[in-house]
Amino acid sequence: MTDPRPVPDGARCPVCGMYPGRFAEWAAQAIFNDGYVHFFDSPLSLFTFLDDVERFSPGRTARDIAVCYVTDSAQIAPPAWVAAADAFYVHGSNALGPMRSGNLPAFAEQAAAQAFIQRRGGVVLSFAQVDAVVLRQLVVPGGHQHSAHVAASG
Repeated sequence: MTDPRPVPDGARCPVCGMYPGRFAEWAAQAIFNDGYVHFFDSPLSLFTFLDDVERFSPGRTARDIAVCYVTDSAQIAPPAWVAAADAFYVHGSNALGPMRSGNLPAFAEQAAAQAFIQRRGGVVLSFAQVDAVVLRQLVVPGGHQHSAHVAASG
C-alpha cells in the first residue's frame, strides 16, 4: 500500500493544479496511511504541500502521510522513485522545473547530485535542510509560470 505508484494521466497537483504526468522527470507523490495518494509536478510542490498539508488536502495532516517519493533525476526513463526523506536535493542550479523557475532536482545518490552540480551548479541539501527559507527562495511570486517540458537531466 505504500509502494510508489505510476502517475495517472489525469492526476493534478494539489498545490499548483499542473498535471504531474506531463513532467514525469520531476514528479513526486505523497501516500497517506489509508492508501490515498497525491501526485505533484515537482519536489518543490511536494515540499510546499508538506509545509501546509491541511491547506492543500483539507481533513488530512502531515501525521497522516505514510511516505513520500520523488523521481531520481539520474534515472528519468524509466522513472525511478526514491523515498523523499532519503533523497539528495540540488538547490540553486540552472535547472528549471515545470514552472520554468528554480526547483529541487532529486537524486537517490549523493555522488549523482554532486556530478549534476558540476554541470549545472547549486548545492546539495538533505530532506531536512529543505526548510521554509529554501521554499521562499524558490516559490515564484505572483503566480506560476507553466512550461511545456523542461528536463532536469543534462
